[in-house]
Order: sequence, then structure tokens, then C-alpha cells
Amino acid sequence: MTRPDLLALTPDALAALANRGLVKRAAKELDAGVVPALDTDPAGAVQGKFPDGTTTTLPPGTTLDAARCSCGAAGVCRHRIAVVLAYQRTQEATAPVELWSPGTVTDEDLVALMGERTLRRARRALQAGYRAKLRRPTADDQTAQAELPTCTVTFLVPGDLSYVHTDAVNRDEAMALAVWAFREADAHRSDTVDVGGSPTTATDLTAVTDLLDQLLLDGATNASEVLDVAWQRLHRDLSAQRLHWPAAVITDLLAQLEAYRRRSAGYEAELFAALLTELHARTTATGPRAEVLGPDEPAETPLRRVRLTALGARVRTENTADVYFASGDVVLVQRDTPLRTGHRLAASNVVSESATRSASRAVTLKTSRVAKTSLTPVGTAWDHLPRALVIDDYDAASAHLAGLPPRQVRARVEAELVRAVRVAEVSDLAYDPAAQRLTATLRSPAGTSCVLQATHRAVAPHSLDALAEALRANPTTVTGSVRRHRGTLVVDPLAVHTGVGVVVPDLATGTSSQPLPPGVTTADPLSAAIDSALTVLAEAAHRGLDHLTDSLLGRVREVAAHLHRTGLRTAAAQLTAFADAPASRTWLGAHLRLLVTADAR
Repeated sequence: MTRPDLLALTPDALAALANRGLVKRAAKELDAGVVPALDTDPAGAVQGKFPDGTTTTLPPGTTLDAARCSCGAAGVCRHRIAVVLAYQRTQEATAPVELWSPGTVTDEDLVALMGERTLRRARRALQAGYRAKLRRPTADDQTAQAELPTCTVTFLVPGDLSYVHTDAVNRDEAMALAVWAFREADAHRSDTVDVGGSPTTATDLTAVTDLLDQLLLDGATNASEVLDVAWQRLHRDLSAQRLHWPAAVITDLLAQLEAYRRRSAGYEAELFAALLTELHARTTATGPRAEVLGPDEPAETPLRRVRLTALGARVRTENTADVYFASGDVVLVQRDTPLRTGHRLAASNVVSESATRSASRAVTLKTSRVAKTSLTPVGTAWDHLPRALVIDDYDAASAHLAGLPPRQVRARVEAELVRAVRVAEVSDLAYDPAAQRLTATLRSPAGTSCVLQATHRAVAPHSLDALAEALRANPTTVTGSVRRHRGTLVVDPLAVHTGVGVVVPDLATGTSSQPLPPGVTTADPLSAAIDSALTVLAEAAHRGLDHLTDSLLGRVREVAAHLHRTGLRTAAAQLTAFADAPASRTWLGAHLRLLVTADAR
């Protein structure tokens, strides 16, 4: 009797069930001649007897961690993996590749596997609605994967639900949600779907409107601290309803007000204005609830056992940094990590049994006496990152960014556009002292090019020197946040992989100054017109619409005329309407139009 489930387990699938180190060790021992004697009984159980006396049995319908092994290991051990690899080497791969879909799994199959009670809990999430991004099997990779709001579910073996891997604690519920997502995708022939739920309506967030109007009329300069209590109460109500995205906007708004009152450099008038407009956009938008308002999931979800690959770090203050990790097909970020810990995490592979993940893809690695967190050097892990996180065709990536919905109503997730950019060549390395900006041209293996831009920040004084040194060392991959400007992909780097390892520029210390040819930032008339309009509208929101001066309204008319001359006539008309009748409605309409235009330029 042949075991198709064992034949379908690729090295990557085995690494997901255990870790890549165990898979490499098992393969190395087989190559060295430590081969188990295999025997398959009529029921299909495969037994392997090793030269040292260890016996491992893999019954059909049983996961690897539940299979019997006399070595005594509680989880998946190298003996179990070695038996799978040895069995594959004795079989001829003559069966055709099966490109199946988990959507073919019926609800009756799910009930038989997990029981009606568990399925009812999953149906509650289905009724609320959620968004899923799917990866379908291919001839080269038969695994199917669903990226859910708070976890990733991977179907490792076609048609066999015994081999489903997820980092969620509630494995069965996550599996059911993934199956329903594939079922919906199969019906609509799409790889990104909104499952269950109902569209949002403008009345969902009417409680926000009055507070938003009042804050916009008062402005940051005149906002009363008494009003903060009402905002905090609204935040609690939205969080209780699991409306995560507007609740997160309110958190950021309150933080901006607090920074202004403390005269902190953390306050930015442009950011304050953008948050006001985002809250308005999410209040009035129609569309999938999970995208506009947030998934009906807990604010935090505990993860059973998570494997993360660090993608670098960004220093935020003198004492903290944000560390970015690849987890399946998404990027997670641990905010406000102490610098000492950040140095250890930023270029490591992390395996943790004590982690939580938020709906916004923030991860927290916790310490525990029972659950452990282990670190190993990142090594060659970037070479094995999922395709969804890798950019090797810059033009295709730029086109993808152009097709995204406006960020004011997209899912409010952390590190949404952090990617690993493959690099074949670096050229035109230059430094603009006026803008304190390092630039370079990256060329991809596909022959396309993009721009790398990094700006000096006082909290990371050695960052640009370390980055320049790494870019001169023939890098193969640059990780960072990507955006699109005038049709060209732009990368803001987090880390660089060179022949000697991973360099995290923000965490560099004691680097020598790198002489660079001078660069000049080219003026862009269209961008200058948009930026000027955004600045003057941000100043209006900062002062408050009840406290505008004639001179400020005159500046609004001037930038409106400038926009009209550059061809942005609709935006110009909306700014003129605001100058003629200053009100929340006209300001929000003009500012939203400019924000969307700025993102699309």
C-alpha cells in the first residue's frame, strides 16, 4: 500500500511541521548511510528501524507529532522526518501532481474532524466576516495557504486535513475559516476574498461624527482635555465591537494631542490631519467590514508555536526599536522593543511558544518559565522567504501597488508593504546633503530598476554610513518598506544581506564615514503642488476651522490656483470650495482628495 500523504510532504512542509535544521540533519544522516530499514504493513503503517535500535512508526491518518517513536521525543523528531525522507527515496514519483483546493472540503467533513461545537464557534466569525488572502497549489508547490486576519493556515498534503499547519492556538477553528475562504475564492475565481459578514454602511460609525467635527473645529491648538474623555469612551465602545481600525485611529489621534500638549517632537500637523481624514473615510466608506473597520477577531490572539525570520529593525527612540519578522506570507512587527533586545532579534530566526499576534499584525514575544523562545542567526533564511514577500520584478511590484485601494480605507495593518527586494546590481550611490538623503539605483535579476532612498535620523546617527558600506558590498537582498512614486518603485531600507551576513543600518555603531558623490533631489512640480496643499490644509486643522485667519484662507486659494495650473482641477475646485465656505465637510472632502492623489502620484 502506497502512502501518498508521505510522498506529498516536501522539505518545506516538513520544515513547517518541525524546523529546517531537523530536516537538513535527517537528510544529511541518510546521505551518510544512516538509513532505517522500512516496512509497510497491510494497513499502510510505515515502520522504520534505525541502526541504533530506534523504531519509528507512521500510521495513516496520524500526524507526525502524534506518531510513535522510541526515541521519546514529544514532538516531531529527526527519526520521524528521516522515515518520511527514506520512504520517499524508495518510491517512484509517477503520480501526477494534484492541484486541489481546500474549498472542496465539505462542512460534513469538518464536523467529523472537529465536532459541531467547534464549528459553531468558527461560524460566529464567518457571520461577522473576514478577509483572506490565498495561495493556491502549483506544480512546484502543492501546499495551499490561507492568510487570515490573525493567523496563517497551510494545507501541506492535498486532501488530507491531518497535515494542516497553523500558528494559531485554536487550530480547528482556523482550519474551518480557511476552508470557507477557499470555497468562496473558488466561486469567485479570486485569491483575495471577503468571506461572510455584510458590507459596512455609513451608519455604522455615526457616533464618531460629532466628536470628529468638534475636534476639527477646535483644532489641536484649542482641543479641550475634557473632550479626551469622550474620545476614550468611544474608543472602548469601538474596541468592544471589535471595530479595530477606527479604534486604532482614535488611539493615534489621542497620542498626537498628548504630544502637542507636551510640546513633543512626536506631534506632526500633517499626521494629525491625516488621522482626522482617515477616521472620516472609515466612517463613510462602504465596503467589506474586515477591510474598512477590522475583522471580528479578538484584539490579540495567542499563537501556539510561531517561527519568525527577522527582516531588520527601525530605531524609533533612543531606547526602542521596531523589529520586523516574516511569518508565512505576511510581515509582523514588534513595536517598542528595547534596543538591547532589538540587536539580538533583528537578524535572527525566532521560534517562540509564547507569542501573541494582534489583528493589525503586531506581534509580542513574551517571556515565560514554561514556554520558550529560541534564537539562531538568520543565515540563509532570506533565500527561502515566501514568494508573496519577495520582489524580483520591480515594474510588476509597482503595478501591484498602483492597484491597491486607498490606504485610508485599507486594512490598517502593520508593515503592510515591507518586502524583501532581490538585487542584482547597485549603482548611482549618492548623498544629498541638503535633504540629508542617501539614494541609489537597484537593478533586479529581471533587469528592471528601482530607487533606494534613506534619510538621516538623529536617533540612528550611523545608519547612512552603514547602509552605504553594505550597498558597496554586492548585496543580494534589501528588505524595507516599498512605495510607488511617479510609476517607479521606491524602497526605504531596513536591512541588507551581503556576502558576510545581514546588516541592520539603524543598529550599526562605530562605522566610519563613507565618502559619497553629491546627489541632488530633483524638484517635482506636481508633488510640490500637492505637498503645499496638504501643508496648508494641515495648518487649518492644527489651528481649528473656528480659528482661521484671512491670510491662511488666502494661502488656500493660492495653492488651489497652483493645483489648477498643474492640471489637478478637481482638487483645486475642492480647495476653493473650502476657502469660500470653511467647514468640516469641505475640509474633509478636499483633504481626502489630496491624500488619495498623493498616494497615487
